[in-house]
Amino acid sequence: MAAKKNPAAPAVLSPRTLGRATLERQLLLRRTVLSAKEAVGHLVGLQAQNTKPPYYQLFARLDGFDPAELAGLMESREVVRIVTMRSTIHLHTAADALTLRPLVQAARDRELKMFRKGLAGVDLDRLGAVGRQLVEERPRTPKEIREALLTEWPHADPQALGVAARCLLPLVQVTPRGVWGKSGRVALTTAEHWLGSPSGPVPAPDATVLRYLGAFGPASVQDMQTWAGLTRLREVFERLRPQLITFRDENGVELFDLPDAPRPDEDTPAPPRFLPEFDNVLLGHADRTRVIPPQYRGRNGNGNQAYGTVLVDGFLAAIWRLGSGTGTAAGSGATTLTVQPLGRLSRADRDAVTAEAVRMLRTMATAGTDAHGYDIRFMTFVDFER
Repeated sequence: MAAKKNPAAPAVLSPRTLGRATLERQLLLRRTVLSAKEAVGHLVGLQAQNTKPPYYQLFARLDGFDPAELAGLMESREVVRIVTMRSTIHLHTAADALTLRPLVQAARDRELKMFRKGLAGVDLDRLGAVGRQLVEERPRTPKEIREALLTEWPHADPQALGVAARCLLPLVQVTPRGVWGKSGRVALTTAEHWLGSPSGPVPAPDATVLRYLGAFGPASVQDMQTWAGLTRLREVFERLRPQLITFRDENGVELFDLPDAPRPDEDTPAPPRFLPEFDNVLLGHADRTRVIPPQYRGRNGNGNQAYGTVLVDGFLAAIWRLGSGTGTAAGSGATTLTVQPLGRLSRADRDAVTAEAVRMLRTMATAGTDAHGYDIRFMTFVDFER
């Protein structure tokens, strides 16, 4: 009897190959002509702890991006800022805000348990109902929410009450907060009230796993769990296994992917890209070596402070920030863009980074940057906060 043939072992993908695949799906190998709304949906949201990063994220990815386009989507309520993945604020399409928020509710429940001592004696069902009535009557600031809840539960911890409201309710930050060229304090109401539509039931995670792979793959179960802030997704991947293909990374970790997803050659050119703090391409995996070289691990931030990052040849190569300078070559009060390479950049790389910086500053000038007055400086790497 002939011996049974073993199936071929999954191909092993290097960090560089994985990086090219992810950059292609993240729209960072070449700018795309997608609309801002289509891009936000494709990327399954944009990290938006601060107000300006989503605009810079889309500039790096979209051909001809105009910040006014995304601002208009916020004002028309087609995209919103809401706490979802990893308990952090993300910018999502309205449809995703109403479905992804219920999907990650289990993580919000775990977060809430961390504050149970400060919520002793608090009826959480009633807190949710009172909180909903408050913010749907009119958008409220976090301080106003805490103070109002304290009148109901005067012996509770104010911070814990505020966290409970955030965990129990799908709160969105209303405009003008987050609108390009405008300012506004944080004011919150429910997604259902702001969008005029009810949240969906808690969805099965299958569709979100497939969308994640389409934007971040190939990826492991742990990668997906890290991105989403969820646990116990192994059974979902196993359920989806018949419609997926698998690889291994150089450490032997199993990676899943969509059969028809792009996986460019590792030598595919990757132009320089300026990314804002907390871009999901840097946070969307447990193993981040596909974008962050091991020797630069932790260099793109200092504690809870993250820096803007510059990708060169597809990998983290520098950090950057904007500031106002005086007496620069561009003139008094000109905007200064400081680039701090983490290692040596060739002359060609520095020229390409400079050209990309000029393009970014010209496009993003509506945020107060003088398009005709800026100074691009390369400096030795030193943590900005030190």
